[in-house]
Amino acid sequence: MGVRLMVVDDHRLLAEALASALKLRGHRVLASAAPTSGSAELVVSRAPEVCLFGTAAPSEPGVFDPIVRIGRERPQVAVVVLGPVPSPRGIAAAFAAGAAGYVRHDERIEGVERAMVKARAGEAAVAPQLLRGAFSELLHPAVQPDDEGQRLLRMLTPREVEVLVRVAEGEDTRLIAAGMGIAPSTARTHVQRVLMKLGVGSRLEAAALAARTGLLDRAAGTPQGPDGLA
Repeated sequence: MGVRLMVVDDHRLLAEALASALKLRGHRVLASAAPTSGSAELVVSRAPEVCLFGTAAPSEPGVFDPIVRIGRERPQVAVVVLGPVPSPRGIAAAFAAGAAGYVRHDERIEGVERAMVKARAGEAAVAPQLLRGAFSELLHPAVQPDDEGQRLLRMLTPREVEVLVRVAEGEDTRLIAAGMGIAPSTARTHVQRVLMKLGVGSRLEAAALAARTGLLDRAAGTPQGPDGLA
């Protein structure tokens, strides 16, 4: 039986893509929306069974305030957070705010569905490996926690960063080539290199990973010098 749900995410492209994928799998999506800061009003008015709440910064103060309001005004709505690999503080903040689950942004669609169904049934929807990782970090905190967005950014050349930004904005190969003044075959090669370096299998996955880890925000402030590529 399909789940009646809403999808909210600060990145509209990701919200709409996830909503479309879930519709194709038989779920009733009431709305997809951005930004998450204004999501509480929409969720309270539409009253879905489940709300998928995407965030790139689960440790930021106030990011889960909408979940607190949803829990207060629509306690029957189960909120599942979609976010990056969480720090203990991030995952604790999500549950403290009233979330029913936490799913990694790079989880397969089947995993998101399982979390939705569990949350609707009143169960905690969080993968055991996430809990183990969070507890491990609590017991053995890193002296300098890894910044995944910065790490991924260092893997890409300036030209590949520009390609990734254009992919995240929804440009196809033809538009990327025209915007960068390169041949479509060269643009296609750059896209494939970006996917390979990020370890993802599609442009949508690359855009999701970049958004969730803050790579896009970091890329916006990165000087784009020549890298010797055509």
